[in-house]
Amino acid sequence: MDFTPTDDRRMIADSLRRFLSDTYPIEHRNKVAYDGAFHDPEGWAGLAELGIMGALVSEDDGGFGGAGFDITTVFEEMGRKICPEPLLANLMALRLYAAFGKSERTEAIIAGSERAAFAFDESDSFGDLGEISATFEGGKLTGRKTVVYGGQAADWILVAAKSGGKLGLYEIKASDAEVLAYPMIDGGGAAEVVLDGTAAECVAEDATDAIEAALDAGRLALCAEAVGAMDVLKEMTRDYLMQRQQFGRPIAMFQALQHRLVDFSIEIEQARSIVIHAGGKFETEERALAVAKAKNLIGRAGKLVAEEAVQMHGGIGMTWEYAGSHYAKRLIMIDHQLGDTEDQLRKVMALTDISSAA
Repeated sequence: MDFTPTDDRRMIADSLRRFLSDTYPIEHRNKVAYDGAFHDPEGWAGLAELGIMGALVSEDDGGFGGAGFDITTVFEEMGRKICPEPLLANLMALRLYAAFGKSERTEAIIAGSERAAFAFDESDSFGDLGEISATFEGGKLTGRKTVVYGGQAADWILVAAKSGGKLGLYEIKASDAEVLAYPMIDGGGAAEVVLDGTAAECVAEDATDAIEAALDAGRLALCAEAVGAMDVLKEMTRDYLMQRQQFGRPIAMFQALQHRLVDFSIEIEQARSIVIHAGGKFETEERALAVAKAKNLIGRAGKLVAEEAVQMHGGIGMTWEYAGSHYAKRLIMIDHQLGDTEDQLRKVMALTDISSAA
């Protein structure tokens, strides 16, 4: 398989990198990530104008991409600027709308005129779709959804709920539900969504497979975002070691620190390789296993890179004013989104039937 980026993907990456560099310097990023709507509406409009949302779905669904490598191309660049825009939420929503032929909604999201979010998790389900307790009956939804990424800025919310023993997908107007918005610890927004007889439209009565596929798209995106963030944090750490003087010379000259920098550089390259592998398997039957392996390794690599970078920076690495601290925090939090390291390891074991092999 040829992993060389196509000309179109290189163009998207270059255009997105320039846009994010101009629009999201770290001071502006931190301001919008923790304030107000927890993102920048003008920045979101700029992303739509660049056609970034269109890269996340296929041409048949109104976009021009939609493959695993399209997702990783976009989100690696988002990670390089730890951009707080609710692109993850809209990626999952787009994939679900496209899966059920909701072209009107996909076109509006791609154009940037509407935003959507996907509400699946609950405080007692811990990401397990089988434990979802929200219900749909008589055209109304009842339940409570937790940590709905991008829910604070959504016009529409897709809700996973049970009806007749099946896990279905239902659409609500965000204004029809009680949406309790808040910033996440690493920036960006999420919401609790309270459903108390909320009017909803049925998108699909049995949506389990489509939901799993959308969640895997989100996990692949997070993995690529982590690779972008790790790349930047590595460069920041190397530059700091070259600038920091001790005993009359840069501390980068000390062999122990050189070895530590090499060690976490190797971790980053392993992470990049497994994301490429998952991107290449995304349109195959091996998607779930490949993505679970990637998310597991990314969680471990991100933790190591974040902790080593803070250690090598010393006290400055923990300050709000230093950009590296925000990258480290984002890497730690990526592990906890859409299933952490342990959760993904259990999934790998289940999909490879390790228990029976033993």
